[in-house]
Amino acid sequence: MPGKTTPKLPTVERLTRSAVHYLERYSSSQNNLRKVLERRILKACRHHGLDPADFSGMIDKVLKKCVDSGLVNDRAYAETKTASLRRRGGSRRKIEAQLAQKGVDRDTIRSVLDDGAGTEEEAAGAYARRRRLGPFRNAADRAARREKDLAAMCRAGFSFDIAVRVIESAKDDA
Repeated sequence: MPGKTTPKLPTVERLTRSAVHYLERYSSSQNNLRKVLERRILKACRHHGLDPADFSGMIDKVLKKCVDSGLVNDRAYAETKTASLRRRGGSRRKIEAQLAQKGVDRDTIRSVLDDGAGTEEEAAGAYARRRRLGPFRNAADRAARREKDLAAMCRAGFSFDIAVRVIESAKDDA
């Protein structure tokens, strides 16, 4: 295939360029950027028959550069991701799970969620509006679909009490 190129051996400079290029496009936590760089090294090592463990020191150097320069900040990443997920109707449980998956430590997650980026009820209202549940549903179908709407809210990570309040509220209240 004409589009395939052979991966070059990783160097600190190449990994730094890769990290900066990735960070220009995406916000990232430190652990997530480490995984991105590890995948890049793994791909090159497979092609050249080398051991990926030999390059772990390079990843640490690149991560240190990125953290020192302010390109990677786990707290800022957690704050922006939390605000974005709250606007879309993400529950506290869902936000915790997604941030933990990206490698943000539990203390940072807890502190960001406790500092407040919208309440759980506001997020539940946004979720109901986005999914057209409860008060945002056609009035004729609302009573018949109540149980399914409650189940959808609970699966999204909201407590049963909050789900009931949102589903049974008026459109203006949600």
